Amino acid sequence: MITGELKNRIDGLWDIFAAGGLVNPLDVIEQITYLMFIHDLDTTDNLRAKESAMLGLPFKRIFADEVQVGERTIDGKQLKWSVFHDLDAGRMYTVMQEWVFPFIKNLGGGKDSAYSKYMSDAIFKLPTPLLLSKVVDCLDQIYDQMERVKDSDIRGDVYEYLLSKIAQSGLNGQFRTPRHIIKMMVELMQPKPNLTICDPACGTAGFLVAAEEYLMANHKKEIFFDRVKKDHFLNHMFYGYDMDRTMLRIGAMNMMTHGVDAPYIEYRDSLSDQNTDKEKFDLILANPPFKGSLDADTVSADLLKVCKTKKTELLFLALFLRMLKTGGRCACIVPDGVLFGSSTAHKAIRKELVEGNRLEAVISMPSGVFKPYAGVSTGILIFTKTCHGGTDKVWFYDMTADGFSLDDKRTEIKDNDIPDIIARFRSLSMPSQSPAVTALPKGEPSALSVTCGDSSPKGGAKLASLSGRGAGEAGGEGAYDEENNPRTAKSFFVPKREIVENGYDLSINKYKKTEYKPVEYPSTQEILTDLHELEMQITAGLAELEGML
Repeated sequence: MITGELKNRIDGLWDIFAAGGLVNPLDVIEQITYLMFIHDLDTTDNLRAKESAMLGLPFKRIFADEVQVGERTIDGKQLKWSVFHDLDAGRMYTVMQEWVFPFIKNLGGGKDSAYSKYMSDAIFKLPTPLLLSKVVDCLDQIYDQMERVKDSDIRGDVYEYLLSKIAQSGLNGQFRTPRHIIKMMVELMQPKPNLTICDPACGTAGFLVAAEEYLMANHKKEIFFDRVKKDHFLNHMFYGYDMDRTMLRIGAMNMMTHGVDAPYIEYRDSLSDQNTDKEKFDLILANPPFKGSLDADTVSADLLKVCKTKKTELLFLALFLRMLKTGGRCACIVPDGVLFGSSTAHKAIRKELVEGNRLEAVISMPSGVFKPYAGVSTGILIFTKTCHGGTDKVWFYDMTADGFSLDDKRTEIKDNDIPDIIARFRSLSMPSQSPAVTALPKGEPSALSVTCGDSSPKGGAKLASLSGRGAGEAGGEGAYDEENNPRTAKSFFVPKREIVENGYDLSINKYKKTEYKPVEYPSTQEILTDLHELEMQITAGLAELEGML
């Protein structure tokens, strides 16, 4: 969370654009993103060159001695932010318009890359050299201020604050997921370097960026000392789909800035027949749109077989199950209605999660998490695709605080359940739900059984390798006694049998118990006696005052 001087400088940057004639929030965000991308390219290029030299790996600099811009060959150093930001306004504008911007539009590994596809129609919209000069100076000040803030995540917070100014946020259920919630979900899932990760409603690629940051913080050497893993990380690990080209451009730039050269970010309606992905991903992280309904004619028939509805929040859950490999896992945000809705479609998708796959956890979040955009209550579902069931019990957590006030201001506070959630979830052993179990209960055939892969004993081993939470990797196992937690605690287990008996209801209020402590009040006679005494005191006081007149 950013406050004080840094926040004021960002607000000032927004004012500079308004004074220069750019007032559309999406246009402003786009132009700021382009300039931040150009600045970060300079920093990233220098950093990756040093890292490659240290690791003894070959590295091709972005700003080489000779770079091609259209039909011209020029010195790449002239395109670096650290060089052109010192030029006078007129010269800087010429360099930006004729060299730098055409250059960044053609980055990304060729015209078929995700970046190139969505940058092809990008437009440099700053109208005057003076406006560009003011914006560049302001961004320099912002970056200087960020350097002084002792917080490794400050750049992400700055960008999140910029995104929060998009007035259109919240339309069609497209809420911007708070960065700290994204990071929590990634920490819960603990992605590994060999996984293929997808967000089918990626927006600005927040989940993919957070996954990349987690991998770089925890598996950097493993990735860069292994040619296969490095190639997978740079070119084949991250997938994101969205229907907003502006968001796709921002997402592609966001990923490239974080060192991912070729993320697969594509314009796609994930719920339509246009999306043919089946059994493709090891991990899905998502906050899909969940406002309103859609035209059933546009929805893939495969999804309607699982859950016949127009509700996007239900269809996306069916989609996640279809897109995951057997053994693949998902952490997604859903509105509370998904957890307790009584329609046939609501019950069908919950039954599919519980009976056909392995539902691991339900984390209930307070309604203020998405403020000021929306006050809707939400939860996080964590599950593994098995196609054979495997749910023995489900872990519930009642989150009441996320480190910020739950009003529209969202100011930072001390109360924060997130560290506790991560620690407790990682400590879960769940022996009866171990991914290595090969004899899973068959029950009724899964609605998605036609798309399920290897169900042999080998498939169980695959399941264990993908889950990232097998035996001996529970991260503090035994530190918490979740098995014996009472229903009055913040977290507890609920057996599958009880969930089935309650119509597959997954709302925490269905199972959480409130402990009422009796309060003893004085008797009526005692209260009346106290009132009489008080009345006498008042009368005596009034008499004393009258005597003083």
